[in-house]
Amino acid sequence: MAKQNILIIGAGGVAQVSAHKLAQWAPEFGELHIANRTKAKADAIIASLREKGHEMPFTSHALDAMNPDNVEALLKKIDAGIVINVGTAFINMTVLEGCIRAGAAYIDTAIHEDPAKVCETPPWYANYEWKRRGDVEKAGITAILGAGFDPGVVNAYARFAEDEYFDKIDSIDIVDINAGSHGRWFATNFDPEINFREFTGTVYSWQGGEWKENRMFEVGREWDLPVVGKRTAYLSGHDEVHSLSARYKDSDVRFWMGFGDHYINVFTVLQNLGLLSEHPVKTAEGQEVVPLKVVKAVLPDPASLAPDYEGNTCIGDLVKGSLNGKEGEVFVYNVADHKLAYEEVGSQGISYTAGVPPVAAAILIARGDWDVKKMVNVEELPARPFLELLGEMGLPTRVIDAKGDHAI
Repeated sequence: MAKQNILIIGAGGVAQVSAHKLAQWAPEFGELHIANRTKAKADAIIASLREKGHEMPFTSHALDAMNPDNVEALLKKIDAGIVINVGTAFINMTVLEGCIRAGAAYIDTAIHEDPAKVCETPPWYANYEWKRRGDVEKAGITAILGAGFDPGVVNAYARFAEDEYFDKIDSIDIVDINAGSHGRWFATNFDPEINFREFTGTVYSWQGGEWKENRMFEVGREWDLPVVGKRTAYLSGHDEVHSLSARYKDSDVRFWMGFGDHYINVFTVLQNLGLLSEHPVKTAEGQEVVPLKVVKAVLPDPASLAPDYEGNTCIGDLVKGSLNGKEGEVFVYNVADHKLAYEEVGSQGISYTAGVPPVAAAILIARGDWDVKKMVNVEELPARPFLELLGEMGLPTRVIDAKGDHAI
């Protein structure tokens, strides 16, 4: 069977990681392509591949992915069989539409967002992607949603616990701690606009069989995790809660993200001043601006943080449940090193953890293991093949269970 051509859409820090991993695993695919609104950014990623000694450079393309006609036309032109969408979450639905029309498999790493709306009614997937389930199946393509790390790998961790530890799951607590330091006074680890939008609205969690609402930074607790030690994380709204709550209806599903006091203080000031609003305002000179976009413009580009980043991340699922009536718990997790990520692919650890998994998903589609010809979230797919492949690709999974702390 002919190997499938693959296209990356986007050219930020996560796209750079995905491109480097595709280059490392190029024999799994046919032609490699990368597209971005600004072609020069895609070319810069290709240049970074050559610096690492990869002789099979990608072909770059200029693409306005907000227009599904453009996406469809490019996919047909290059005969793409698989698309990895690691651009802004604002383009998910137009890229998905292009894939449906062109018959290409679709992979993304976050829920679609409408630029004019923040924190819509849960479950967020039902507002956008899930509405296209029938169209995806009718087109006979595979669409894997949220195949980054969180969402993505953490969804697979929950499925792994379901498959290998419990017949009844009581709770899933996803914990994301970044204990690294980039040396800047203030910066976000990925697109500031998307980052801040996650935390300006209502915090939704799934508890007691219903959606619970909290304010950001209202509920915090200390976690003692491998490598990073004791860190405070706060109950946060996040993508994976919205799909996991559909599969694990009788379980509590919560997402916790670590924040330092400095981040919270800066965030609070920006929010109280109205600088995190997505709604346009007019300056005294009559110029219309969106405050959140202005903040994004003055903050460091997340990709620029990589050279100076040090420390580790620890992201995992604490899953509690029972097997044959006997209660227990398991912590499934990964630790990533910012400096090692930079040395390997030129990006920091946050981008590394987000950029490797969609390539693993693409490999599993190309091999047929995950080519399910319908729309799915990661927890609907077999977890072990994914986690084992990620281990080969640089994101090993470890487990703390009754036997201790060990690799899967």
